[in-house]
Amino acid sequence: MTVNKIEQAEDWDLIITPRKKWWDLQLRDVWQYRDLIALFVRRDFVSRYKQTILGPLWLIIQPVMNSLVFTVVFGNIARLPTDGLPQMLFYLSGTVLWSYFSNCLTGTSQTFISNAHLFGKVYFPRLVTPISIVISNLITLAIQFVLFMVFWLFFYSRGADIYFTSWALALPLLVLLMAGLGLGFGIIISSLTTKYRDLNYLVGFGVSLWMYATPIIYPVSSIPENWRWVAEINPISPIVETFRAGFLGAGSASWQRLGYSFGFMLVVLLIGVVVFNRVEKTFIDTV
Repeated sequence: MTVNKIEQAEDWDLIITPRKKWWDLQLRDVWQYRDLIALFVRRDFVSRYKQTILGPLWLIIQPVMNSLVFTVVFGNIARLPTDGLPQMLFYLSGTVLWSYFSNCLTGTSQTFISNAHLFGKVYFPRLVTPISIVISNLITLAIQFVLFMVFWLFFYSRGADIYFTSWALALPLLVLLMAGLGLGFGIIISSLTTKYRDLNYLVGFGVSLWMYATPIIYPVSSIPENWRWVAEINPISPIVETFRAGFLGAGSASWQRLGYSFGFMLVVLLIGVVVFNRVEKTFIDTV
C-alpha cells in the first residue's frame, strides 16, 4: 500500500497546516478547543489564590481598600466632585470596572512570555490562552459587582439619591466592550514583547496613567471644556459613564459614545488578532 493510500485510509480528526494568509484567523479551531479554554479558566482562577492566606477574599478587600483610599485622598482632601453621589459608591463603581479592564490587559500582555514552555511542547490555538484570561477575570468581575450592589443597597437604605435607569440594561454590552478592549490591547502588547522586553516595564506604568485619564476618580462633568476631549477620545470613558448612569442615576451616557467605543474595540481587536497570529509562527525563536 502506498503512502497516499495509507493517508487516505486514516480518519484524521484534525490536520495542522501552516497559515499562508495573514487574515486566516482560524477562529473555528478556537471554538473546537473550548474545553481547553474551560480548563485554563479554572487554572487561572485557582492558581491566583492557591497559596494565599485570605484566598478569594482579596477580590473583596482590594476594591474596598482602593475605594477607601480614593475617598480619603480625592474625596476629602482634594475635594473632587462626584456628581452628588456617595463618594464610596462613586469610586467603587469606577474601581470595579477598571479592575476588570486592567486585569484583562495586563494578563493577556504576558501570553507569550508566561506560556512559552507550554507553546513549545504541544499544539493548540494560541488565542485560547488570552481568551481564557478574559473569561477567568469575568468571575472576578461578577464577585465585585455583587459587592458593589451590596454597597448600593446600603446607601439606598440610608436615603442616598441613587436609582436605576434604563442604561442598566446595557451592562452586558459594557462588559463585552471592556473584554474586547482588554483582549485587543493585551495581545498587541504580548506580540510586541516577544522582541521588545521593555514593554513589560511600561505596561503597569501605562495602565496607571490611563486610569487617571479615565473618569474613575472624577466625573466627566467636572472636566474643563478645553480638556474634555481627553475623556471623549478615551474608549473606556463612555463605558464608565454609562455604568454610573444606569446604576447610580448620574453620568453622561449616549449611544453615540458607546458606538465610538464599540468601533474602537473592533478595530483594536482585529489588529490584535492579526498581529498575534503572525507573531505566533516565530515567537518561540525570540522568547
